[in-house]
Amino acid sequence: MTEILSAPLVVEFPFTRSLGPVQSAFLTGLRERTVLGVKASDGTVLVPPVEYDPATAAELRELVEVGTTGTVTTWAWNPAPRPNQPLATPFAWVLVRLDGADTALLHALDAPGPDAVSTGMRVRVRWAAERTGAITDIACFEPYEDGAAAPETDTGTTAGATPHTGAFDDPVTGIVAEARLDYTYSPGRAQTAYLAALSERRTVGERCPSCTKVYVPPRGACPTCGVATTDRVEVGPRGTVTTFCIVNIKAKNLDIEVPYVYAHIALDGAGLALHGRIGGIPYDQVRMGLRVEPVWTDGGRYPDHYRPTGEPDAEYDAYKELL
Repeated sequence: MTEILSAPLVVEFPFTRSLGPVQSAFLTGLRERTVLGVKASDGTVLVPPVEYDPATAAELRELVEVGTTGTVTTWAWNPAPRPNQPLATPFAWVLVRLDGADTALLHALDAPGPDAVSTGMRVRVRWAAERTGAITDIACFEPYEDGAAAPETDTGTTAGATPHTGAFDDPVTGIVAEARLDYTYSPGRAQTAYLAALSERRTVGERCPSCTKVYVPPRGACPTCGVATTDRVEVGPRGTVTTFCIVNIKAKNLDIEVPYVYAHIALDGAGLALHGRIGGIPYDQVRMGLRVEPVWTDGGRYPDHYRPTGEPDAEYDAYKELL
């Protein structure tokens, strides 16, 4: 019986973003235990603040300070927190309308159980011990039983917002946004066979019985015809560069010097191109139509890179349908 494969897979893309004056003031304010909102064109107070009015698209710059206490407008219980979430123990995701604000802020509420959470309950900010100018400077919210609901003005908006210049010493001007997906991946029948072949330094795809296109890596079904693909076909090992890009930014935890070339490579006999790094040639000499072959390292489970074969370049008509 074929072994069922599984492996942890992490997809992450941390990127640096600069901040405009409104977002800079908001995050710097959190570092200083101050929550800022912005007034919209109709006078409502938006928290978190935005730089353009959601209704009129007008630029917004009038900052106000709101309270650190508020009211839960809706919530959902999280019984099994994932890594890097605000709390390690079960908690509630809540939308909190802070006193002085007209919109709600999403964050975590530290509560002993779902029975302790309700719409309309009063809560307050619990500040992080160390603050750096990020939304995580609010460690979470906690119940605040002694607080009364903030009064409303004649226009229906909440009282309690006071003007603020947004000026702080050493303002935060940029942040690193961490985007990460961490899960366990288990390939299906088609990709299990593909991986098993790679361990033998072979590349195997599957042919669609209807359109006859050979998919590498195989997907188990033809995305065009919608029929199962069961006819396995060995392709390559040589192939043709169809398109490519020159990488000039060094990736985290990747021991490859820049610049280098990453390309789409149509292996001989395949109906579409796969990805691969091009080596053994200066990056500025890589070209469309270049004929390449895989280079394996000792113990490697897939080709380390592809290098030129020395053959004449492929004619454009030979690979134009694979671009």
